[in-house]
Amino acid sequence: MTDGHIVSSYNQDLNHLHQLVIEIKDLACRQVRDAVTSIVEEEVERAREVILGDRAIDALDIRADEEIIRLIAKRQPVARDLREIMTVAKMVGDLERIGDQARRLARLTLRFYDNDASPPNRQLLNDLVKMADFVTTMVEDAVTAFDTLDLDLALDVVRRDGVVGDDFRSALRRLSTFIMEDSRSVGHMLDVVLGLRSVERIGGHAKNIGRYVVFLVRGKDVRHEPLESVEAEISSRH
Repeated sequence: MTDGHIVSSYNQDLNHLHQLVIEIKDLACRQVRDAVTSIVEEEVERAREVILGDRAIDALDIRADEEIIRLIAKRQPVARDLREIMTVAKMVGDLERIGDQARRLARLTLRFYDNDASPPNRQLLNDLVKMADFVTTMVEDAVTAFDTLDLDLALDVVRRDGVVGDDFRSALRRLSTFIMEDSRSVGHMLDVVLGLRSVERIGGHAKNIGRYVVFLVRGKDVRHEPLESVEAEISSRH
């Protein structure tokens, strides 16, 4: 009876950590979307809200660390349980950094519109908007893969990071062509490149989360393995 109670209590603790991860993911994704909306809609106040909202993600990051430390000290987990807690800790770190990138995107809004300078040509923003939507979906899918232990979905997220890299390079080429036609937009182009870099990094964090899922399920750290090795690790034991 006592053992059952201990197991039930431990499962509740783990479930609470899972819910905390999902809460941070929801907030981080909303921050990214709001930041991009603020750029497209020229909403300076929304951008300021995103910048201030990063504090909420930081607070959840600290809370997650505290709960993880408490859980380790209280339960002294081993094997799969320890992997799960380590996975959560790493995921929270990446989600917090996604919030940082959202803050950087919001600051572009202030640079573009919170002054007397002319706003950027809308054409400069097209790739930024498309890529931001793509990587935000990657983040959501990566956390879903964690929540459902879906290795196929985790692998799909890891693969999509290659698409992000290709899109980033294509966007830079289009920006270069645009600037050759209109050199007055050079200043704005440099800011857009910074935004594209932030979006690319969000995709990288989503990829990391996908790899953490492989570590959780398979017990093998594939953070620095090439994509082919990750694919082989998953297919070999399906």
